Amino acid sequence: MKIQRITYLSLGTNQGNKLENLQKAIHLIASEVGAIQKIAAVYKTPSWGFEGDEFLNTCIKVSTYLAPEKLLQTLLAIEKKLGRTRKDQKEYQNRPIDIDVLLFDDEIIFSRTLTVPHPKMLLRKFVMVPLNEIASTFIHPITKNKIEICLQNCEDTLGIEMIPEKLIRPIPLSEKYNYIAIEGNIGAGKTSLANLLSDQFNAKVVLERFADNPFLPKFYEDKERYAFPLEMSFLADRYQQLSDDLAQFDLFKNFIVSDYYIFKSLIFAQVTLSKDEYFLYRKMFDLMYKEITKPDLYVYLYQNTDRLLENIKKRGRDYEQSIEKDYLKKIQEGYSNFIKTEQDLNVLTIDVSELDFVNNENDYFTIIQQINEA
Repeated sequence: MKIQRITYLSLGTNQGNKLENLQKAIHLIASEVGAIQKIAAVYKTPSWGFEGDEFLNTCIKVSTYLAPEKLLQTLLAIEKKLGRTRKDQKEYQNRPIDIDVLLFDDEIIFSRTLTVPHPKMLLRKFVMVPLNEIASTFIHPITKNKIEICLQNCEDTLGIEMIPEKLIRPIPLSEKYNYIAIEGNIGAGKTSLANLLSDQFNAKVVLERFADNPFLPKFYEDKERYAFPLEMSFLADRYQQLSDDLAQFDLFKNFIVSDYYIFKSLIFAQVTLSKDEYFLYRKMFDLMYKEITKPDLYVYLYQNTDRLLENIKKRGRDYEQSIEKDYLKKIQEGYSNFIKTEQDLNVLTIDVSELDFVNNENDYFTIIQQINEA
């Protein structure tokens, strides 16, 4: 089980649209580091330690599954995305964004790249004032004093002024959703995305048990003969799995993410079954569908058929290699019709045809951003 830790970060900026810089940093931290629990007010201060433009500063409380060194690497990457260029000079400089790790639980860390608690935090009012706002009773691991006492002892004489503008706290996925279903055509990347979400956000993952279905390889060899037993066995298995797993919520997980939704049974059945078989199948499906918990968010991954065929070939399942483009197009049309007509689902369609979210971190965070904004 992954361990969730609390870290306090200091954010500062004195270049460009300063308030926007802080808000952008907060959104990136929410996507790439962890859930933001608290945000202090924004304070205007003179530059500290050098002659420069005025700063806007704040502090945030973040829950994260990242280890300290990985946390630092991620924050440096966020700074770079927001236009900061770090130089070898030891003097302080103007910067569009500055993110410092102040505290990491109650740990004391001395490594080559990271020192926690931040060695200069107790000397800086622009850090201690906003930190005290969101962590006044937190015990500093070295001084053993509460942050409010540390602030009283701070001898920094630089002026500090709260501004009226407020920053917006991004609502984490675990507060928005209890259950997210990832859907898409064969080879769209449903399972990959579900596993990535589960790993980053400590979600319980429910994966379709297609590999255990004895009719699947036979179906691709003789579709007409094995379509009905395949679809019926899939329907029964999906119903049982979703009923069991969604009813047994794991108290140690933030939410549930699945790589399918039971309605895919009907979509595939429309393509594979004869008219009489589908009529019987639909009766069974409607009875089961009423009992299944609906996802809070239904994410449909769209990929063009050429890319789907590439993915299918790449993953190398023997029984899938005979899948034809026309079959994938029919499945795509089935999903499209379902999304247009289903009124009771909160649907988010993401075109991933040009994205490689498994191997490209930026592409993955593009998807996370869309899910956050849904």
